[in-house]
Amino acid sequence: MTRRSGFWALGARSFPRWLHPGAWWLWALGLAVAASRTTNPFLLLGIVGVCFVVVRARRPNAPWARSFRYFLILGVAIVILRVLFQILFGTSYGSVLILDTPALALPPWLAGIRLGGPVYLEGVMAGLYDGMRLATLVICVGAANSLTSPTRLLKSVPAALYEVGVAVVVAISFTPRLVESVVGVRATRRLRGRPAKGPRAIASAAVPILHSALEDSVVLAAAMDARGYGRRAHVSTINRRVASASLLGSLIAFAIGTYGVLAPGTPLMVSATFVAIGVIGACVGISIASRSNLRTVYRPDPWWLPEWWVVIAATAVAASSVAVDVTQPTAMNPTTNPLIWPTVPLVPLLALCVAMTPAIITPNPPSLVATRDPEVAPA
Repeated sequence: MTRRSGFWALGARSFPRWLHPGAWWLWALGLAVAASRTTNPFLLLGIVGVCFVVVRARRPNAPWARSFRYFLILGVAIVILRVLFQILFGTSYGSVLILDTPALALPPWLAGIRLGGPVYLEGVMAGLYDGMRLATLVICVGAANSLTSPTRLLKSVPAALYEVGVAVVVAISFTPRLVESVVGVRATRRLRGRPAKGPRAIASAAVPILHSALEDSVVLAAAMDARGYGRRAHVSTINRRVASASLLGSLIAFAIGTYGVLAPGTPLMVSATFVAIGVIGACVGISIASRSNLRTVYRPDPWWLPEWWVVIAATAVAASSVAVDVTQPTAMNPTTNPLIWPTVPLVPLLALCVAMTPAIITPNPPSLVATRDPEVAPA
């Protein structure tokens, strides 16, 4: 086996390279699917722990990779706000009284919402579970943002979806670029002997950060114009209509199937059928529509054995959560009225252990390895 036989090279002990960005995003989406199917706080904390371990082990040494900490802070803020909203606007139910606050009944034209009132432990725990689920979804997206560069993700988008991919990549790269600008402005202020923390520092840093964002937008527009963004080859009318119909039909089928997978109570076979139809139709439409795009890719990212294992780990954690949610709904979504102590299902717990293995078997990012070999240098 040669040094470049990458399909059989199992990750961290092989040559360092960038993992395919699609693999990291599929891994994060698998964890997000698992988080959307449960309100069990132990499983949600386990998903966050898996994201933290993998990001710590495989995060590259790049400014945009430092955004995971901010997603963690955002997740904590989401949990706190959700609990506060539950206390302020939530319904009064339960038997364990925590606090009795003054109540204010709003007029009927405001849907009869009541502010304040008695606060019960059951209601607070319901808000805590919901907040933890939403925060875990945000953290999964933050893990994907920290593990892969948006530029490399755009390079891997199929040619037929290039325009849509540009819009999506620009959207998801907002937070990493914002974090990079904030870090740079704070470092500049410290070098100049000015305070880098506090309300005054935040207000004075707003203009440089805005200027950096506008400059990035101008550079992006110039790069797109210089590379002939939007150019297309001639395609027959029949192929164009078939591609459009396939993509539209697959999008509708995939949306229905995804909603069935995420919504509790939907038959699993029906949801899986719609998802399969959507995937097959999307592959057909993308292959036909890609013929009209003149875009080329320089040094495309390979898809080898570590990428397949990352996708398998994501599929395992998502499938196990969906299956256990169907067979043991109380274990995945513990009731809060009456309040019970959550139990940890064994199958999703083992799946989370599998989802943590990319921290070991995937290759080291090139930026974490000091080497002079041009073959393993970052692209």
